[in-house]
Amino acid sequence: MLNRIIVIGRLTKDPEMRSTSNGTSVTNMRLAVERPYSKKNADGNKEVDYINVVTWRGLAENCAQHLSKGRLVAVDGALHIRNSESNGRKYINPEINADNVRFLDWGDKDGQNQGQGNYQQNNQQNFQNQNYQQHNNQQQNFQNQNYQQNNNQQQNQFNSADINVPF
Repeated sequence: MLNRIIVIGRLTKDPEMRSTSNGTSVTNMRLAVERPYSKKNADGNKEVDYINVVTWRGLAENCAQHLSKGRLVAVDGALHIRNSESNGRKYINPEINADNVRFLDWGDKDGQNQGQGNYQQNNQQNFQNQNYQQHNNQQQNFQNQNYQQNNNQQQNQFNSADINVPF
């Protein structure tokens, strides 16, 4: 049997950490995950699923300490279905029991979301560095090709004085 789920989304509010009666840390979060192939609604927005996530122990403490509303995260875990009953109605509550949470954007020193601005600046710097490196590599290749061609031309020049053949 296999029960594995991976989602990427943004936190809809700050994570809420609490402790169980035996002192185990638990953090609850809620992710907004866009549907990748959905049509846009009347407002022009894509459809979004809101998914509850539960983390435990050290992971729960890290998430509570470093994450905040709006942060982009990837969650890897198992899907759990909790059943509950209230006022004679049965409820099915799906949630992800997270094994791993990856922080996909950067927060400032207080853990607040800096969002896409930093991401775009870093990508632009990486792009410029890649272009610089590509330009240097192309220039080096061109110089190597010219050197090789000049070397080949010099080797291919025939001079009859270089050959001493007795007749």
